[in-house]
Amino acid sequence: MILMSPPCQPFTRIGLQGDVSDPRTKSFLYILDILPRLQKLPKYLLLENVKGFESSSARNELLQTLGTCGFKYQEFLLSPTCLGIPNSRLRYFLIARLHQEPFSFQAPGQILTRFPDQDPEDLLNEEVADTVGETSSSSLSSEKKNLHPNIDPDCSSKESLPKRAFLFKLETVEEMQRKHNQDNDSSIQMLKDFLEEENEEMTQYFLSPKSLLRYAFLLDIVKPTCRRSTCFTKGYGHYVEGTGSVLQTAVDVQLESVFKHIDELPEEEKLMKLSTLKLRYFSPREIANLHGFPSEFGFPEKVTVKQCYRLLGNSLNVHVVAKLISFLLE
Repeated sequence: MILMSPPCQPFTRIGLQGDVSDPRTKSFLYILDILPRLQKLPKYLLLENVKGFESSSARNELLQTLGTCGFKYQEFLLSPTCLGIPNSRLRYFLIARLHQEPFSFQAPGQILTRFPDQDPEDLLNEEVADTVGETSSSSLSSEKKNLHPNIDPDCSSKESLPKRAFLFKLETVEEMQRKHNQDNDSSIQMLKDFLEEENEEMTQYFLSPKSLLRYAFLLDIVKPTCRRSTCFTKGYGHYVEGTGSVLQTAVDVQLESVFKHIDELPEEEKLMKLSTLKLRYFSPREIANLHGFPSEFGFPEKVTVKQCYRLLGNSLNVHVVAKLISFLLE
C-alpha cells in the first residue's frame, strides 16, 4: 500500500496555485513517472491533498497514470464534520486498488462529498460549509457592523434573517446563520467533548493584549457548547488571523455585550471588555483530540508548543483516513 500526501502549496486556494510548474510538485510527478515501470505495483493506494487539488493538472496526470496501470479509483472531498466531529477540515482524498472489480460505490467522473455508507439527505452540504468555514474573516467588508435585533446574544435566530445585513464582529447575516445552523446540528458533537480541563497550565494559551486589540473583529470565537471550529493551520498560535478558531472560556459572557460599540471606546476600556471573554487558543492536545489521535499520543518533551501546532496543522484526521482505508480494503 502507498499512502501519499504530496506538498499542498502548489494547489492551495490561497496560494499561487503553481500546480505542475511549482518545483514542490516534482517529487509527486516523479512517482507518477516511475509507477507504470515498477515490476510489482502496489495493490492499494490512498492520496490526500487540499481542496483545489481536484481541479489541478497534477490530479489529471494522477488519474491518467492510475488508468494506465489498471487501478480502479474513487475520489472524495471530505471533512471530519461528516463523522460528527466539530472541526471543518475539508480535504481531497483518492483511494485506488489494482486489478479488482470497481468499488461497489464507485461513481465514475464524480467526486463524492460523503462516505458511501451515509445517507446524503442526512448530511449538510459539507463542501459549501467547509469552504466558507476555512475562509478568513479578513476578506469581509471593514465597515462598522451592529448586531441585528433578530439575533439573540447566544447567536440563536428569532426569525429568518434579512439578506445583506451585517452583524457585529465583521460577520454577515449569512455567516451568522450558517454558524447557528452548525451549532444546532445534533449529529455533531460539542467541542467540550474534546477539551482539556481548565487549569493554571492553560493560561499559556490565552491571547495576548496586543492580539486582542489588533484581531478581535477577525477572530472565529467558539464556546465549549459549540458544534463547530474552523480548520487549524500550521500557523495557529503564532499567527491569529485565519489560522483556526479560539475558545471563549468565560461561557456566561455574551459576545454582543462585549463587541457592541466597542470601536467607540478608548484602547484601555476596549481591552478590559475583550479580556472578559477569556479567549485562548486550543491546546495542541485538544487539536490532536479533534484530529482523532488516541489519548496515549504525545509529543517528545523537546518539541515546543509552536512546533506542535505546525505538525498538527499539517496533519490529517485519523478517523477520516481510517474509514477510507476500511473501504479500500473491503
